[in-house]
Amino acid sequence: MPLPNPITIVTHPLYLAHDTGGGEHPEAPNRLTALLAKLQASPLKDRLTIIEPRKAELRWLTTFHAEHYLFRLEECALSGKTHIDHPDNQLCFESYEAALLSAGAGLTGIDLLEGKENLVFCAVRPPGHHAESNLALGFCFLNNCVVAARYWQQQYGRKRILILDFDAHHGNGIQSAFEEDPDVFYLSLHEHPTFSFPGSGYAEEAGTGPGRGATLNIPLPPGAEDQMVLNAFARRVEPALAAFAPERIIVAAGFDGHRDDDMSGLAYSTELYGRLGEHLAGWAKKFCQGKLLSILEGGYHLESLADSTATYLTALSNHSIEEEPCSSPST
Repeated sequence: MPLPNPITIVTHPLYLAHDTGGGEHPEAPNRLTALLAKLQASPLKDRLTIIEPRKAELRWLTTFHAEHYLFRLEECALSGKTHIDHPDNQLCFESYEAALLSAGAGLTGIDLLEGKENLVFCAVRPPGHHAESNLALGFCFLNNCVVAARYWQQQYGRKRILILDFDAHHGNGIQSAFEEDPDVFYLSLHEHPTFSFPGSGYAEEAGTGPGRGATLNIPLPPGAEDQMVLNAFARRVEPALAAFAPERIIVAAGFDGHRDDDMSGLAYSTELYGRLGEHLAGWAKKFCQGKLLSILEGGYHLESLADSTATYLTALSNHSIEEEPCSSPST
C-alpha cells in the first residue's frame, strides 16, 4: 500500500502581526491560528514539515507590480496609515513586511518543488488574488499567485503554468496579469459576479489578443453545491487541462465557498475540498511529475476554514502517485 505523500507548509509568525483592526474585519490573524492549530491536531500532522519563507525580492515583485505602488504600500504601512486604497484594506506597521513574506512563500515553495518536494501549501496572509499591479483590493496587497507564476517561468524555465482558483470570489488581479498571455492559463470557479465581489469573472471573459482562450471563468449561481462544481470539473476543467497540458500548477486555494462562510452565497461542503484535492493531485501527477503549489486565499469562518483546509491537504497527501484523477459527472 502506498505511503501518504508528505506536505511542506510554508508559513511565518509575522503573518499574525498583520493587524486589520480587530472587531468585525473578516481577514484577521485568527484565521491562520485556527488553520494551523487544526493541522497540528489532525492525523495529518506527522506528514507535515513547516518552514518559514524568505521575503519576495523587488525583482520578482516588479514582474507584476508597479514600483511606485510598492513604495506607496510601504510608505502607508510605515507611516501609520490604517488602510490603503479602500477602508477594507486595513494595514499596520508590520503589514508591508508580512506582505513581502506572503509573496515570498510562493517563491520558497517553488524552490522546494524544483527540488525533492511534491506538495507545498503556503499558509499565508494577507491574501493576494485581488491585488492589481498598482492597487490594493479586497484585503490583498501583493498578488502572491502572479508573482509565483512569473518566478516559476523566469527562474526555472517552466513556461506553461496553470493557475486554478477555487476561491468563492473571482481573482481579478490574476486575470488582469495574464489575460494577454497564452502561456499562463487562468481558470476560476466562483460565485457569479452579478452577486459577488469584485464584479468580474463573467463567462465571456476569456482573455484578449494572444491570450484569447487562456482564461476560463466558470461563474456559479448563489446556492451552488458540490455536484455543480464536480460537474464543471469533469465537463469543462479536465478538457481544458488536457488541451493546455501545464508544466506546473498553482492553486489559489480559497475556502470561503463553504456553506457556513457568509462571505459568499455558495453552499459547498467540507467534503468537496477533499474531492478537489483528489483531482488536483491526480492532475499534478499526470502533467507535472506530482508537483503542486497551493497558496491560501480566502476563508473566513474559522471552523470551516480549518476543517476544509485539513480535508483538502489530507486528500492531496493520500492520493497515490500511481492514481489518475477520476471524472465526476452526474446525471
